[in-house]
Formats: sequence, C-alpha cells, structure tokens
Amino acid sequence: MIANLLLLLTAAVWGFGFVAQSMGMDHLSPFMFNGLRFLIGAVSLLPLLWFFAHKKSLLIGDKKSLVLAAMSAGSVLFFAASLQQVGLQFTSAANAGFITGLYIVIVPVLGLILKHQTGVNTWVGCAIAVFGLYFLSIKDDMSIGYGDLLQLIGAVFWAIHILIIDHFAKKHSPILLSHLQFIFCGLLSIAVSLIIETTEIGNITLAWAALAYSGIVSVGVGYTLQVVAQKNAHPAHVAIILSLETVFAAIGGILILDETLEPRALLGCSLMLAGILVSQIPLRYFVKSWRQTKQTQIQSDES
Repeated sequence: MIANLLLLLTAAVWGFGFVAQSMGMDHLSPFMFNGLRFLIGAVSLLPLLWFFAHKKSLLIGDKKSLVLAAMSAGSVLFFAASLQQVGLQFTSAANAGFITGLYIVIVPVLGLILKHQTGVNTWVGCAIAVFGLYFLSIKDDMSIGYGDLLQLIGAVFWAIHILIIDHFAKKHSPILLSHLQFIFCGLLSIAVSLIIETTEIGNITLAWAALAYSGIVSVGVGYTLQVVAQKNAHPAHVAIILSLETVFAAIGGILILDETLEPRALLGCSLMLAGILVSQIPLRYFVKSWRQTKQTQIQSDES
C-alpha cells in the first residue's frame, strides 16, 4: 500500500509537471526552458548519486558504453522533450498529457522490432487508445491540431527513449545514466536555443517557479519516489499507476490553467486512459478475475 501511494504521488508530480512546463513558456522559449530544467534536474540527482555511491551500489560498467548510452538516450530525450515543449504552445496541458501517455502503448508495439513478446491486451489497448485519440484530437475535417501532432510524434520518441534506457540500464546504474542523459539533453537544448532563440536573463528569473518544479520536483523528487516505490511494488501495478499522470495533467490544466474539456474531448481522454490501462493488464488477469467471480457465484448458489 505504501509503495502504491508513493507511485500515485509520483504520477501526480509528473502530471502537474505539464502545467509547470506550460507556465514556464510565459517567460522562456521552449529550448531554453528545456535546457535549464534538465540541467537543474541533473543537479537535483547528485544527492541520490552520492547516496548510492556511498552504499557502493552504483553500477558504472564500461566507460565507453556509458558515454554511448548517455549520448544515445540524451539525444532521443532531446527530440522527445523538444516536441513536447514546442507542442505545448499550440495545445492544452490536458491534451499533451494524454497524448504523451500513449508511449505506454507504443513501447510494446515498437518492441516487436526487437522481437519482444506482445500480448493480446496490448493490441486491444492500442485500438481503444486510437479511438480515444480520434475524439480528442481529430477535427471534423479529419485534420489534427499542430500541437497535438507534435505531442503524438513526441510520444514515439518517448517510447524509443524507454527502450534505449531498458537496453543500457542492464549495464549501468539507471540513476547515473539518467543524470548523464539530462546533462547531455540540457546542453544540447541550450545550444539550439542560443542559435535560434533570444533569451533575456530577467525572464529566467521570472520563470524560476516553473523551472524549480520541472527540474527539482518532476525530475529529482519524482525519479527518487519511483526508485523507492518500485522496490516493493509489482511491475504491472507500477505501469498502471504511473499512467495516471495523464489524469493529473488534465486536472492540473483545469484547476490551474483554467483549461476546459468539451464532451467530445472528455470521451477521447476516457478512451485513451482505458486503452493505456488495458494495455498494461495481461489478459490472464481478466480470465483469472472472471473465474474467481464465477467460482464465488457458484459457491453462493450452493449455499
């Protein structure tokens, strides 16, 4: 129960992070905001890195492999975060949260390329999520909003990023890998910002609250909570609870940013969330639940 509550708190932290990202662009351009928040996030992980290093449980592995892992993960993270941040200028935090959440469905689909096994529940979940995306983002003329399209492309990059982390995390400490990829992504974002954006120092000060939440809370606190909680939680439960970040993104957008969701959008969000949840629950759980219910009913009738 404690682990599940910590995961729920993590989902809330990440969900409200979409609100902070949206508010941050009131003062900063997308690439500068991303650059600063990821560098802040990297710094926020230093105490956690020191703790694991002190416990001598920090797996480093081959240094060349670690550098390759950091550059690969950091590059994909840069594209994913950039698409998300730029897309937030043209869509709501609620839409961004739900569409980004599709990466949970996309991961096992892309896993087919790597010959990963994919259950029936994944395909059912994908079908439901696609219907939800239609109601949330597709307009009457069968076009999709620019911001929603960027979020959808970004979801693919988030999925690729997860697969990269999954591959390299077996060779290196996930926390160390995250720290290095945040540095690489942050520096790359700032480099792009210096080329195509104009940033005033005063605006960085004005965006301090959004930067602090996105960097320290979303990255530092959120990642720490996830690591602690996953030690005592079932993997299936972890995926399902963390997927609720999409719901918290919608709640945050409505409560803080005064966003509204029309009935059609609400239906789309509901279907997408249902698809995400179904994709994370193996079919055997439904069968097992049905059998238990049936057995209980038989025993009740006999008594």
